[in-house]
Order: sequence, then C-alpha cells, then structure tokens
Amino acid sequence: MCGFIGGTDPAWRYREAMDAIAHRGPDASALRLDAPIRVGFRRLSIVDLADAANQPMVAPDGATWLVFNGEIYGFEALRRQLEGRGRTFRTHSDTEVLLNAYLEWGDGFTEHVDGMFAIAIWDAGQRRLKLYRDRPGIKPLYYFHDGRAFAFASELKAIETACAGSSDLGGIDGTALYDFLSYRYVPAPKTLYRRCFKLPPAHRLVFDPETGRIDGPAPYWTLDIPAEPRRPRLEDACAELRSLIEEAVREQMVADVPVGFFLSGGIDSSVVVAAASRTGRPISTFAIGFDSDEVSETPYAREVAETFGTDHHERILSPEHAQELLPRLKSWFDEPFADESAMPTYLVSKTARSEVKVVLTGDGGDEVFGGYRTYPRFERYDRLPSWPRFMADASYRLRRSRGKRSPVARLLALADMAFSNGPALWGRIMAGMPEAAKLDYKAALDVPRDYDDWWHFRRWFRGDLPPRTRLQYLDFHTFLPGLVLTKVDRTSMAVSLEARVPLLDRRIVEFSFGLAEDVRYPRGELKGLLREAYRGILPDRILDRRKKGFGIPRYYLRDLDGGKVIQEHVLTSLFSTALRPQP
Repeated sequence: MCGFIGGTDPAWRYREAMDAIAHRGPDASALRLDAPIRVGFRRLSIVDLADAANQPMVAPDGATWLVFNGEIYGFEALRRQLEGRGRTFRTHSDTEVLLNAYLEWGDGFTEHVDGMFAIAIWDAGQRRLKLYRDRPGIKPLYYFHDGRAFAFASELKAIETACAGSSDLGGIDGTALYDFLSYRYVPAPKTLYRRCFKLPPAHRLVFDPETGRIDGPAPYWTLDIPAEPRRPRLEDACAELRSLIEEAVREQMVADVPVGFFLSGGIDSSVVVAAASRTGRPISTFAIGFDSDEVSETPYAREVAETFGTDHHERILSPEHAQELLPRLKSWFDEPFADESAMPTYLVSKTARSEVKVVLTGDGGDEVFGGYRTYPRFERYDRLPSWPRFMADASYRLRRSRGKRSPVARLLALADMAFSNGPALWGRIMAGMPEAAKLDYKAALDVPRDYDDWWHFRRWFRGDLPPRTRLQYLDFHTFLPGLVLTKVDRTSMAVSLEARVPLLDRRIVEFSFGLAEDVRYPRGELKGLLREAYRGILPDRILDRRKKGFGIPRYYLRDLDGGKVIQEHVLTSLFSTALRPQP
C-alpha cells in the first residue's frame, strides 16, 4: 500500500506533492526526475521490508520502471510460474512479480494477476506510460491531461500540489458538483476539476509523451453475466463459496507485518473472521461502537470475537468525536463526499493502526451477494410509468411549502417515488437529491437544463437482467467504487493502514454473479447464499438479524451546523469549494 505522483513537466513540484500524500507511505520515499516521465513514490512497507523492494521498481534494461499502490494476491504462485518461464528475481516482493508479469505478457499481464492495485508503468521500449486500475476499484488512480501535459497520482491533492502555479487544471467542473447532489460522491471519470479524471475500475490508459495524446481509458475486464447461469444444488454452492472465501482470506493474510480484522458484527466481516480462524493463526479484531447499545453493533462483534477466540479491541465514537472529525472530510476526499460512516471508519482504522499495519474487512459483501434492503424496495416501486417532469416539480414545491414531515408532504413523497422508475427511481432510493430540488444549483453551476441527472446509473443499468442481479450489477459499478471503497481507502490510508477486501476477490465476484438469482437468494432471502454457507459456523443471532448500516446515529449530528445532517453539511461548503483559489 503506497502512494505515487508522476508527470511530464519538469517544473512541477513533485517533492511537495509527495509530502501531500506522505500518509500513504511513511516508510520510504524515492523521486526519479529523469525525462520523459518524472515519478515520486511513498512506500508503506508490507511485503518484503528490505530497501531492495522499494519503488520505482526498475527492469533489467535499467529504463523500464513500475510503481504501484496495492497488493497482488497469490503472488508467490505467480512468481513460481514466471521463474518456470525463465524470469529471475532479486527480491521477495509482489512488486517485482508484477513487473516481471508485464515484461512476460505485456498488456495481457492483467489476466494473470488479481488484487487491489493502481499501476503506472513506463515502457522504455514502446516509450509509453501505461496506467491500470484494479477490477472493483479498490485503489484510486487520478490523472490530469490538458492535451499535452500529463500527470497521474494516487490522490487528487497530489496533482493539485504538483501543478500549483504551473498548470491550469481547467477550473471547477460544475457538472461534477451537481452530480454530487445526485450520487453523494463525484462519479468516475469526473473529479472536481475539468481536466482531472479518475481512471475507472478495470480500465487501462496509455499516454504518449511525444505527441501528448492518450489512448483510452479502455476496459481490460468486464463483469460478464452469463445468459445461462449456473444452478448447482444449494449445498454444493455453499461448499464452493466457503472454499473460495477461505482461499481468498488465506492469500490476503500474507504480509511481513501484523495483520488484523475489522469486525462490525455484521455478516460480511464475521464471515471473513470465521474464514481466518481456519488458518490456525492468532487473530486480532477491531470494532467501533456508539454511546448506546441500542444503536451500536459492538455486542454482536463481541459475540463473534468470543466465538472464534480473537484478541478483540473496541472503541466508542462519541458525539464529540463526530464534531471533531466532520471537518476532515474535505482533507480526506479532496472533493465533495457525503457518507457519515467515514468517521467511524477512520476511528476504527486509527484504533487498529496502534496494533497492526494491515486489516481485512468485509466490504463488498452486500454488492456481491445482494444484501441491501433497497433491492426489494425498488422491486415494489418499479412498476408504474413515471409522471411528467412538471408533476414532479410541482410535487416537490408543494412538499417544501407544507414542511417535510407533514402528512401531505409524506403522501406526495410516496407518490413521487411510486411514479419514478429505472435509474431515476434508483437515485431517489439511494438518497439522491430530487431533480426539482436541484434546479437552483443547476443554474448556479451553469449546468444545461437538459443535463441527464442519472447518467452514471444509466450507464450501468441493464434492464435485461433479473431485478436483483440488475441492482447488484449497478451497485458493483457505481456505489461500491464511488462511495464504499473510496471511503475505506481514504480513511484507512489517512492513518497509514492497509485495508484489504477479500470478498471482492475476482473468483468470488465471478462465482456469485455467475449463479442463477434463485441460487444467490434461496427462498428470496437477501444474502441468502452467504447466510446458508455459514449456517452452523456463525451464531444464528448473527446470521438472522436485520442488516444495520455503519452510519452515525442521527442525534450525533443534531448540533452540527444548525441541525444539518452530513450531506447538508457538505452542501454548506459546496460553493466555497467551487470558488476556492485555483492552482
């Protein structure tokens, strides 16, 4: 787990940019300023702690190099395969395995690797810079391009710092700020700036420094949904799933530093801890709670910890902590972001970092196995034709005039939901701001009146899929990388902690999405296959309880900014963000 910054302009402030992301790699740093691509790297040492494993990792030709942020899983087996093909190694790092995989297979190397990664490779023979991002979008990768100059980095703040005073980032992208109102994050490929972009998950990009042109982004992997999905017996599917999870957890526990586990008491993190217990290694678990067991999951986490005999650590997030952490959202995410669970995630990361350097989490389980209660809710509403735009606008104005909690307002809100469908309905269910409520922002941000508010959802909305598979597929490509994984990466890396997500192992993802929907949801039960697979392994009280999110209790936020909750808090700084001085 590391951070990097690179670019084409020799006048850019690479050292200052490296300092801006020092939290991503406090253990070592290196700066390579020889043309045509300059690159700086900060290392968080996890596998092979020797200096020889530092990056940039240079190929035997002395000119081709690689930097990457993340981890490659099962790299020991891949190393043996490469050695069998004549490749030699001087370190025991996954970085050198990754570099040799590229040297052996070229652009096809991605088919041979799995893990979480953001990769930059300078191919001296082809004289091309190549960027790659992992399949689910666990690790971030940003780039700047103005038609000639090019920069790339692990966080947007590094590009802001490097280019300050020497390059125009294109100004604030008003449509990106407007999109935030719809999605609660800025969706890829957009960022806060017009000329800065997120490389989408499972995509590659090639830059030619001689012409200043880019090729891509283009996908190197797609999540295929088979026309004829598998229908194994339930007990066989459960056995196969347990085997895949145990293998993924075992591979992701490989490290030369202490490893721990986030344990919320929910099904996903409990499954990961259960699988880890099969390795026979000592397990440290970390949980965060609130000031009342009525809203906290710590009793459930404690029960799982006792079941598997873990060394368990708990910490309570108080209302005072919430007040202290809320202003840090801007520094963590560099652009508007509205998920209050970032605060407890940061606190549990800070707690874990005092004991370990790597944690495994249960993130991704809801998207891969279908755990959100919003899915049956969408099925209930997605049946009626949508009503005309003027009706939606009139409904919103009337609700606002009557007050959000009045009986009339609630009835109109229900009707508005019932007469929405497709991506627009999903936007409403996912707590996006209604289109009518955004009209003033649309004008202020100079967004065209015919702008498609739900373009990001529409891009991944597949009406040909069964209802719940359709929403899982949509979440996997939008909500998961845009909000969930972004939150985990930024808050964990803020304290120099590596967070791994075994339930997003490629084999598990392809296995689950390759099953018929009724196998994934036996008896129609949300996350039914995962529950059945761990029946008798996890306590029934853990498997059968209703899903609970990781959000902060609303009363924690009551006194923040005059009673505003988290998204409204971000809105109060929206325009000050848009108008801040430009690099």
